[in-house]
Amino acid sequence: MLHRLDKDVIRGMNCCNAIQFLLLLILPWITTGIALASSELPRFLNAATAQEIFPTADKLGAPTGKPLVAPAYKNGKQLGFVFLTSDYVNTTGYSGKPIHQLVAIDMQGIIKKVLLVEHHEPIVLIGIPEKRIKAVLKDYEGLDVGKLVRTTQDHQVDVVTGATVTVMVMDDSILRSAIKVARHYGLSGLAPERKQTGPIASINPKINVIKDWQALVDEGSVHSLKITVGQINKAFKDTGNPEALNFPEEGNPDDIFIELYAAVVSIPSIGRSLLGEREYLNLQKKLKPGEQAILLAGDGRFSFKGSGYVRGGIFDRFQIVQGDTSIRFHDREHKRLHRLAAKGAPKLKNVDLFRTPANLKFKAVSPWKLQLLVSREVAPTKKVFLTFDLNYSVPKAYLLFTEVKTTEKALSQQAKPIWVKMWELKSIEIAVLVFALSVLTLIFFFQDWLVKHPKLTDQVRIGYLVFTLIVIGWYFNAQLSVVNILAMFNALATGFDWGYFLMEPLIFILWGSVAAALLFWGRGPYCGWLCPFGALQELINRLAKVFKIKQVTVPWAIHERIWTFKYLIFLLLFGFSLYSLEWAERLAEVEPFKTAIILKFVREWPYVIFALAVLLPGIFIERFYCRYLCPLGAALAIPGRMRMFAWLKRYKECGAPCQRCANECMVQAIHREGEINVNECLYCLHCQVVYSDDHACPVVIQKRLKRERHSARAISPDGRDESVIKVALKDKKTGMAETLN
Repeated sequence: MLHRLDKDVIRGMNCCNAIQFLLLLILPWITTGIALASSELPRFLNAATAQEIFPTADKLGAPTGKPLVAPAYKNGKQLGFVFLTSDYVNTTGYSGKPIHQLVAIDMQGIIKKVLLVEHHEPIVLIGIPEKRIKAVLKDYEGLDVGKLVRTTQDHQVDVVTGATVTVMVMDDSILRSAIKVARHYGLSGLAPERKQTGPIASINPKINVIKDWQALVDEGSVHSLKITVGQINKAFKDTGNPEALNFPEEGNPDDIFIELYAAVVSIPSIGRSLLGEREYLNLQKKLKPGEQAILLAGDGRFSFKGSGYVRGGIFDRFQIVQGDTSIRFHDREHKRLHRLAAKGAPKLKNVDLFRTPANLKFKAVSPWKLQLLVSREVAPTKKVFLTFDLNYSVPKAYLLFTEVKTTEKALSQQAKPIWVKMWELKSIEIAVLVFALSVLTLIFFFQDWLVKHPKLTDQVRIGYLVFTLIVIGWYFNAQLSVVNILAMFNALATGFDWGYFLMEPLIFILWGSVAAALLFWGRGPYCGWLCPFGALQELINRLAKVFKIKQVTVPWAIHERIWTFKYLIFLLLFGFSLYSLEWAERLAEVEPFKTAIILKFVREWPYVIFALAVLLPGIFIERFYCRYLCPLGAALAIPGRMRMFAWLKRYKECGAPCQRCANECMVQAIHREGEINVNECLYCLHCQVVYSDDHACPVVIQKRLKRERHSARAISPDGRDESVIKVALKDKKTGMAETLN
């Protein structure tokens, strides 16, 4: 059993030994992370011969440049370059990890070969044969990158049905990285992109006028793409593919196939008009430095959203293209809206908000286009694809144009890392959270005084739980998850970067407080006080008790066995994360935190039903999920055993014979022998309230009665004031009886 660990071993492990143990545990991960933090190009080049990578070359030179490229030679003459797509562009696929491809390009800008060298795409790993994916790469051999740029002709990729996202990401990254390399080295007549020398455009914050729908459309703040049934059938007919002609879209040719609208709503006037004041303010709180927001709304028989984001979290029917950068959105960057707020706006089936990732540097002031991917199924396992463009540019009325000036202040501002800007942006939230953590620290340090006031202790706890749920959870969205732990281990193994973890200041501060609390008190401070979902469970159970809903006590023999479930769940998730962090993140939906706290139950119905199903037993069994299912609690309990102090006090009589604390512990963390299991304790302080209460704890009752007996005898010099002594003895008898029962 977990609680049967050798006490002498645990207590004998001092602070220094614990720290040394942790350093020995993570040192190999840290050194591995440092080793892998640089480009992966040399590793992939060493795994193959020059001919396998660049067919006509006999030698590859050492990688140089920034980003890296490897020159290819034959008989001492340079033939071209070899590069890794993920060094130049975003290649994140369905798995959430990069798709690495080696591209060989000659001095004329013609692609000679493309190799898929590493990926973590689940659909390919466990479903579609990889050879079908690699077969697509043959189509790129002989492609002239310069001609592709000059003619603005789209490359037609042979999409593999069932792996649409993977193939589209591969295609996009090959072309865009090849264009970057060709521009940088002057291949195929392409020149480097010129730096802007004229006025720089920026959003004019002073223009903040609410406008109706028609005004927004007329001025070009809202751009649209409309395709009828007749137009989509003609487009497939023009491809010349006979298979596509056999499956035309049925219906009236004038019926709407898709009606799609797009707008940049991080621009104040456009955002306030389309989103409404309240939703726009919510958006401003969510936007991080470098992020922009795009609103997409659509109607018709074809949805721009598709269903890929439900299965794998990525929207596979469209992408945003700006220059050499393309953006595919994940569900974490998406929010579903109910309607358009602008007066006179049409009622559309889909209204959705998307945030652009900061690292992709999307510029709201520059033109961009939305590429819509439309598929037609021509066989059970085969589809034909077409793309349609919706071009967008912000009306000049919303822009400011200023001359290029490089001031010392501007340079220092640009030099700031994104995480520093994030901390500055969330300074108020940080201050509130730090204050709340300080209050909780004072509660624990002065708990001996607090627990002597039972009503105050209960009021403080209820108030703090309400604050945790509403402010930390629903307002700040600062809910920790086992995914954070899995991501940390993954980062240590694949390239640790503090900047990634500092990007979320509230989460970072909470994890810092958890680390400190583990040394002092174990998992209890977070699980019992700072977890929004835990607070939600406890508050629901308290309401249930107000309405006198009967509570269920799990028999100890069952309880001490099923609390191990959460440890098994954590180990399962950890094991999956070593294979695929993406799969582990999907399985981590066993935590209903995202549904109940982050998205406030505004999510697809299966997730909502699961969250409610987890909360339901908590009405009858206090903190049911925390006790038996929470993998985060299990992950925190493991290092929590190494705490340095034992703050919770016990009497030698606890457990033999008194069972009051054990019977009243809300999560049954006190064993029949009287020992508190720190792995399960949520530090609610109720046992300490009983410990100090001279009307609840038998030991303290006896001490009080002894004092009263002495006082009674002191009243009567001969010690025979019978009335006082009888009252004291009666109090002793009933009090002890009630307590021992």
